[in-house]
Amino acid sequence: MIIEEKEMRISQMYRVDFAPHEAKPAIRVLLQRLGLTLLACALTVGAAEAQKAASPIDGVIGKLQSFDGKSLDVMTPGGAVHVAVKEPLTTYKQIPSDLSRVATAPYIGVASTEQADGKQVAKQIFIFPAELRGAAEGSVLTDPPGATTHSRMTNGTVSRPSHSRMTNGTVQKSGGTTLVVNYQDGSQTISVAPNVPVTEVAPQQVTFSPGDVVYATTQKLPDGTLVTDKIFQFIPAASSDTK
Repeated sequence: MIIEEKEMRISQMYRVDFAPHEAKPAIRVLLQRLGLTLLACALTVGAAEAQKAASPIDGVIGKLQSFDGKSLDVMTPGGAVHVAVKEPLTTYKQIPSDLSRVATAPYIGVASTEQADGKQVAKQIFIFPAELRGAAEGSVLTDPPGATTHSRMTNGTVSRPSHSRMTNGTVQKSGGTTLVVNYQDGSQTISVAPNVPVTEVAPQQVTFSPGDVVYATTQKLPDGTLVTDKIFQFIPAASSDTK
């Protein structure tokens, strides 16, 4: 009897000691797989958020009053703004592009007009380079006070169109499409005809003249001075020939 009891105790001790050793590798593998899954999810979400979010770039837009290479004065809706130039200065102008490049553009601007039914219809599309992503982000009315039309400029990132006419960076040449332009405070749905003018904003040597419509990215120094190292010469679709 004493021998049998000892054997039973040894057997029980063996089972108790053995079970955790056998379970540890399985638990470790499970935790590793769970960790990899969570990491993959985090990377996917992070990549999606990074693609969707665009940090706004401060800037001024308006009619150029003067430019001497060291500073510029711009007449904005809020009044005249003086901006100092920081070297090296990069200037941008528009070069012809096409609608097939819009779907894969990192950042775009759309000039549009509002129809009687409230629908926004694109008049012109600008494709901005990556370094100008976030420039003038948002959707604002551009009509002067008292105007009877409702023109709008919307800058942001492009969602997939609501109609499946734009896929893999191409747009059908007939029937047009619809763009959803996203910005930090919302989005704007804009109807786009197949013949809408599309231009790409690219670094180019520009000769500025008073009366030009320009956009200058700005930074504010501790003393309040605004400085820029990027100026874009805006040319409306009606006069799209570059200088």
